[in-house]
Amino acid sequence: MADSSILEQQRRCHEERERLQDAMVREMLQAKKTGRDQINSDFYLRTLLDRSSDCTRLLYELHEDRDGLRRSEIAALSGPNEFVEFYGRLKSIKDFHRKHPNELCIPMSTEFEEMMKQRDNPSEEMQNLVEFTDEEGYGKYLDLHNCYNLYINLKGIDKVDYVNYLNVFDLFYDVPKDRKNSNYKEYLEVLLRYLADYCCRVRPLLDLNEELTKVMQDFEKKWDEGTFPGWPKAATGALTHSGVYLDLSSFSSWEELASLGLDRLKLGLMYLGLKCGGTLEERAQRLFMTKGKSIDQLDASLLAKSKPGKAGKERDTERHLTIAGLEAQLYFLTQLLTEQRLATRENVQRKQAQTGEERDEDDLEHLSDEDSEDDSSDIPYNPKNLPLGWDGKPIPYWLYKLHGLNLSYTCEICGNYTYRGPKVFQRHFAEWRHAHGMRCLGVPNTAHFANVTLIEDAIALWQKLKQTKEFERWKPETEEEFEDSSGNVVAKKTFEDLRRQGLL
Repeated sequence: MADSSILEQQRRCHEERERLQDAMVREMLQAKKTGRDQINSDFYLRTLLDRSSDCTRLLYELHEDRDGLRRSEIAALSGPNEFVEFYGRLKSIKDFHRKHPNELCIPMSTEFEEMMKQRDNPSEEMQNLVEFTDEEGYGKYLDLHNCYNLYINLKGIDKVDYVNYLNVFDLFYDVPKDRKNSNYKEYLEVLLRYLADYCCRVRPLLDLNEELTKVMQDFEKKWDEGTFPGWPKAATGALTHSGVYLDLSSFSSWEELASLGLDRLKLGLMYLGLKCGGTLEERAQRLFMTKGKSIDQLDASLLAKSKPGKAGKERDTERHLTIAGLEAQLYFLTQLLTEQRLATRENVQRKQAQTGEERDEDDLEHLSDEDSEDDSSDIPYNPKNLPLGWDGKPIPYWLYKLHGLNLSYTCEICGNYTYRGPKVFQRHFAEWRHAHGMRCLGVPNTAHFANVTLIEDAIALWQKLKQTKEFERWKPETEEEFEDSSGNVVAKKTFEDLRRQGLL
């Protein structure tokens, strides 16, 4: 640069940040048609965001001015000899261009315009910004075959096929605690590395390190409380103090404890570091004496010669804590990738049900998925203005004529709304729009007004119906009848007149 002053660097950083923000806004507003477009867009945004962060960091350092160069430069420009400083800088610029006559200074606007052109017309490299395997389908599915091979080779683990493995690979709490050894830890590390790497490729905008840090903080609280799945907190007692879980509170006497058998009692005594010999009754009594006590409170005569040391217990605790921490992170990542996990299981089941030829055809269809999605997003050719079907394309013309969709019906009561086809027209009399129009006219929407679409006809019919109802209404003055003492039936008015005249 011909001018490498501090103020010019600051101005350039501010300009670059504004242009980066504008590019990010444009990228976020751009429609993404496919999953590939979404992943590429997120990756492109992450690149712009990293560049903006670097620029902001440099700008902060320049404003911080630890070496004092910025203050010196401002003082030189605002001092009494500002013109001397100005002409000195002008002379240095001329000298620079005299020494480098072919030096071109490309403005930043040109750089970002080229960037926008490449984004609008992406090359093949721009369409594959992230590397995925063929099995992953550019972020659609998971490829857990390597993890599955490690899982089925673990000792003491039930052997399952790949489809069932996709359902149970995150059920770590179902794995027995004594099976969680070094091989199991290695399996968890491989699974964690893959899922974390896959998540970074699928969701590049997610700050995975920060999220995993929060997960570990929450895990430490659950671990201390003993509520983490698969790792219950040891109960009180000498037996649990040694690291083996056996709830002695459920046994009220040594006779009940003897029901566990010789082998189980021997294992309990061995883990405690107590003498494990003797009959069934002696072992049960010796083990029952440890209930509610620590090892230090036991009689020294009960202890075996080789008492387990604290170093071994601490190593076991650290190993268990490490394994549980890996499980906590895997729980979070598995929940984060639920959509891809379900899609993977459906894809594997579909492929297992296909023949070789069908599988090849399916792969070809996946390769042309994006082209078909682009074609489907275009406006279909519809010169006759036919209605669109479920696939977004115009329905056949014979079906259009069969349903009478070429006939249009206008209802004045509905605000001159037009209905296409007799079926839709007949159904609209019971729908909300027609009912609202009738309610505004003060006319009930009954069966008498079926097929009535004009407001004048509806009002006239309603007046006629009111007159008919008034004529048919029961009138007690003329229709009520009475019977005199002779059995003659007369109207009410006649009966009242005869009674007043005293003729009854």
